[in-house]
Amino acid sequence: MKNVVLIGMPGAGKSTIGVVLAKNLGMSFMDSDLVIQEQEEKKLHELIDEHGLDGFLEIEGRVNASLNPKSAVIATGGSVVYCEKAMEHLNQIATICYLQLSYKSIEERLGDLEERGVVLREGQTLRSLYDERVPLYEKYANLVIDCENKNIREIVIELAKRIKKFK
Repeated sequence: MKNVVLIGMPGAGKSTIGVVLAKNLGMSFMDSDLVIQEQEEKKLHELIDEHGLDGFLEIEGRVNASLNPKSAVIATGGSVVYCEKAMEHLNQIATICYLQLSYKSIEERLGDLEERGVVLREGQTLRSLYDERVPLYEKYANLVIDCENKNIREIVIELAKRIKKFK
C-alpha cells in the first residue's frame, strides 16, 4: 500500500490519529517532527531559536523531501506545506490527507505555541496563521477529512475507508 501523509494545523491530531490509523491499516508510523529532532539532535523550538523561522522551514523541507518509507503513515509538522519541493515529493510517495478542523477547535486544543514548535512570524497571530495555511492544506490534499466533533475512532474509520477507495 502507498504511504499516507497527514497534514493539518498543529493540534489537529496528526500524530495521535496517525498511530491509530497505522495500526488499523497494518502500516508503520513515522512522525516527521521526530525525524527532524533525531537528525538535528535538537528540539523543534531550539531549532527555531537557533536558525530562525526561515532556517527551520529549510530544515523541515529538506527532511520531509528525503523521507522514503515503505508502507507508512507519516504525520508531518503543520508548516510542511510551506515547502513546495517537500510537498511534491510527499505527493509522489503517498496519499496526502488533510485533517480539517475549525479555527475555534484548533485554538481550544493548543497550549503553549512556542513549546509545541508552532512556527509564527513576528507579530503573527494564530488566526492569521490558520488563514494563511488552510489554502495550502487544501491545495496539497488528495483527501480532506472533516474532523470537527468526531472522536479518534470515527476519524480513523473514515480515513481508512476513504484511503482504500482513493487507491
